[in-house]
Amino acid sequence: MSARRLLSRPELKAHYDRVGAWQDTQAFYEAPALDALISAGAFYGAASVIEVGCGTGRLAERLLRTHCPPHARYEGYDLSETMVQVARSRLASFEDRATVRQTDGRLTFDRPDGGHDRVVATYLLDLLSREEAQTFLGEAHRLLRPGGRLCLAGLTRGRSLLSRGVSRLWDALHRLRPEWVGGCRPLRRWALLDDARWSVRTHTVVRAWGVPSEVLVALPV
Repeated sequence: MSARRLLSRPELKAHYDRVGAWQDTQAFYEAPALDALISAGAFYGAASVIEVGCGTGRLAERLLRTHCPPHARYEGYDLSETMVQVARSRLASFEDRATVRQTDGRLTFDRPDGGHDRVVATYLLDLLSREEAQTFLGEAHRLLRPGGRLCLAGLTRGRSLLSRGVSRLWDALHRLRPEWVGGCRPLRRWALLDDARWSVRTHTVVRAWGVPSEVLVALPV
């Protein structure tokens, strides 16, 4: 079998610059997973949140409006100029607490060691190579303070008959033309975590409309 082709950073930027304004249409299968992530992430105790791949700012708005403490600060990063513009507009009412920055796709950030309560990435690792995912996880470990939480959600392999069929079809489409599925493919995040560096607190699979999403929350050790 030939090696899987992943979309390059310029390809990802071009794709999400083109479709980013409509990205929230995927909420029909993402929302239940985000609900589970918010519940497991205990954001009521998070004064400092970093989200990598913040998209349209939909999750950030929910966190700041309802789940984080009033003094919490949020930093979002995204490769897509369109996504950044949409997120900034959506979070404008939190401008004294929320910052959204466009990146060049790098997964390291000029932020202090151990300075953040939560590092969040939803439907991001689906896009990355294993090496890139490990870079992100290493950076998340550096950014989190003791007792902080890594909060992940994204496409995964199905467990039920229907969700297995959906994830296999999704995987096949990605192998054929990754741009057809926005560069995302089913992934097992749990298998990427080093037991010596992470203590998993929540690991579950949420299904919506047959689409399986993995929700994972871990603490640095």
